[in-house]
Amino acid sequence: MDSTKTNAESNFKRAQLAFEVPLSLKMDKYDHPKLWSVFFNGSYAKMENRNYNIQDLPVAFQGGFPNELLNTQVGVKHLRSISSSWSLLIMASVGVYTDMVEINKDDVLLQGGILFIKQFNPKLALGAGPVLTNSFGVPMVLPGIYFNWETTGALHFKITFPEGAEVGYRMSDTFDLKAVVELSGMTAETKIGNKSTLLGYQQIIAGLRPQIKFGEHWTLEPTGGTTLVRSFSTTNRKIKEIFKEKDIADPRFTTTFYGAIALKWKF
Repeated sequence: MDSTKTNAESNFKRAQLAFEVPLSLKMDKYDHPKLWSVFFNGSYAKMENRNYNIQDLPVAFQGGFPNELLNTQVGVKHLRSISSSWSLLIMASVGVYTDMVEINKDDVLLQGGILFIKQFNPKLALGAGPVLTNSFGVPMVLPGIYFNWETTGALHFKITFPEGAEVGYRMSDTFDLKAVVELSGMTAETKIGNKSTLLGYQQIIAGLRPQIKFGEHWTLEPTGGTTLVRSFSTTNRKIKEIFKEKDIADPRFTTTFYGAIALKWKF
């Protein structure tokens, strides 16, 4: 695989909305939560692409990079204890993942999973289990991993897989300053050579994130930093394509400024 640096530019602007509503919440005999909830996630991204020579792009992108991406997902979640230190997490969801060129049944992806989670102590939890998806055209089972390590106190740390890591200092009950590294991305089904293909956008960001609390329910989280990694990838929706090596490297972007602001409301 090989790559060439060009003077082409792309910016990426994204708006996200996510919420989870508990349908039932009780404490069990282990004093652990027994939860049923529904959740919704939605992301819309707009891209501006400039100074691209189409012939310099991989074959998969001869039509150029997408200008829009839309990801929506709705699902149900159930969490319960099966012993004093083991929990069971069950999730199922359906979503639309599209580049907005054409929305059809191929853009609908189903996911579900069962994770067995071991709580080693109040700070550390590790879990694994089967995850069912139709991302590659036919239903198939993939391994799922859950990891969460979190400390408390004025100086605190948190690592979650695959989301990222943070270190913070809690200056007061209403202000917390954090340094974060996060992995995120979007997925869309598209057509390349009349074949259903998954288009992926991935980014890793690093920056500072003040956390400001307003009252009991509202939190404001602005973030400023840089994108360490930005890239596009394509995968043919066939099982045999999962581990196939590509002849040309996926397009990557240089580091650039990253800024975001989030407003959260908690029940």
